[in-house]
Amino acid sequence: MHHFELKDLEELPKIYRLNLINSVTGYKSAHLIGTQSKEGKENLAVFSSVVHLGSNPALIGFILRPTTVPRHTYSNMKARGVFTLNAITTNQIADAHHTSAKYPEGVSEFDRTDLEVERKESWEAPYVKGSPIQMGCRYENEYHIKENDTLLIVGRIEHLYISDPLLLEDGWVQLDQGEVVSINGLDGYANPKLLERFPYARPKS
Repeated sequence: MHHFELKDLEELPKIYRLNLINSVTGYKSAHLIGTQSKEGKENLAVFSSVVHLGSNPALIGFILRPTTVPRHTYSNMKARGVFTLNAITTNQIADAHHTSAKYPEGVSEFDRTDLEVERKESWEAPYVKGSPIQMGCRYENEYHIKENDTLLIVGRIEHLYISDPLLLEDGWVQLDQGEVVSINGLDGYANPKLLERFPYARPKS
């Protein structure tokens, strides 16, 4: 078994350390975040840091890298106050990954991929057509993480769209029914399958 001490980690080549630390924590959620600028130009970016923060109210969070360089998702989100979260499916992974390319402001990732805009409820942010789970979120707050100068963005789910086959009678969403993928590291896409679902765990008598 490989053993990396702090000194070893600090001395690793940048790309090796990037791959190592991003993948060692396991599979992460895969989402496309859609935003729109004040001028009406759509933006789309892949994120692997979206997490559940609470169910009542329905809150999600995601990590935004340092804003020392232009972050179009961030600026659009702050300008409009809303964004969308779109689950990524197996047939979207190549285009979804391409949204991580650094295009200049004013260039829409929708125009550089086969991903298509879907509009719903006059929401001022684009959804991704064909995504089986779509969320319209409102920007609520942000928290600066001083240790690495990132931001934790908090959003409230105001609109939730789920493809029928995924939504079970008790409200549970079975992701593998929609070929929803996850991300391992920065560039590895996986297609998890449900192994088992257990009842609420209680202490053994």
